[in-house]
Amino acid sequence: MSLFRALAYTLSSAEGETKVEAGDSEATGSGEAAPRCIAIDGPVASGKSAVGSRIARRLGYRFVDTGMMYRALTWLALQRGIDLHDEQALAKLAGDVTMTVELGPPAAPEAGRVHVDGMDATGHLRTTEVGEAVSLVSRVPAVRAAMVRIQRELAREGGVVMAGRDIGTVVLPDAGLKVYLDASAAERARRRHEELQAIGREETLADVQGELALRDEIDSGRSASPLRPADDALVIETGRLSLDAVVDRIMEALPCC
Repeated sequence: MSLFRALAYTLSSAEGETKVEAGDSEATGSGEAAPRCIAIDGPVASGKSAVGSRIARRLGYRFVDTGMMYRALTWLALQRGIDLHDEQALAKLAGDVTMTVELGPPAAPEAGRVHVDGMDATGHLRTTEVGEAVSLVSRVPAVRAAMVRIQRELAREGGVVMAGRDIGTVVLPDAGLKVYLDASAAERARRRHEELQAIGREETLADVQGELALRDEIDSGRSASPLRPADDALVIETGRLSLDAVVDRIMEALPCC
């Protein structure tokens, strides 16, 4: 059974909760995706989540952090003792798991929650163990293919800001606006180090730099959906810009409707 067939999408809305059972149809990202979608891509600690959630709040859209899905599957693989270098085992896990993605209501500050096989994985997604392993899981073509189908289904209704590493290039190639955020490796390591310190995780800056360098190498070099800007993406170097400045630049670039 594919991950797509096994998934029960749970979309929270102001009117209540709507369940959409995944079927055999396949969203193509061309013609079927609603025009009110914004794709935000970029490497680790480039500001995707902070910027994406802020844009979503301004527009009254839902925010989808696709990294949550890969992290949830990674957490489950670690829980089950799966060898993260065994692509066949990871593909089988992606094919057998039941994943529920619960999005927050429009303009909610949080990205939502993810359950795998009935377990709430949300609280485990930012651990060091998951962070160090997620690129190994997400590079597997079968895993990415399953996640892309989920992500397209979540975006089908529109009114979505979706952040990840292949949103503008693969998941939503016809998004109304595509953005690619970037910053130097040193700046991104500094940001991530501060984030970890804020939540009480004592890691050295050198360790964080090493982790980010490895993840950059895996994300950019993988055969399936490598990290790169879409040809028509708005590329923003965030290193010397405030969060508000980045958000303002994106808002200015929104096409008039």
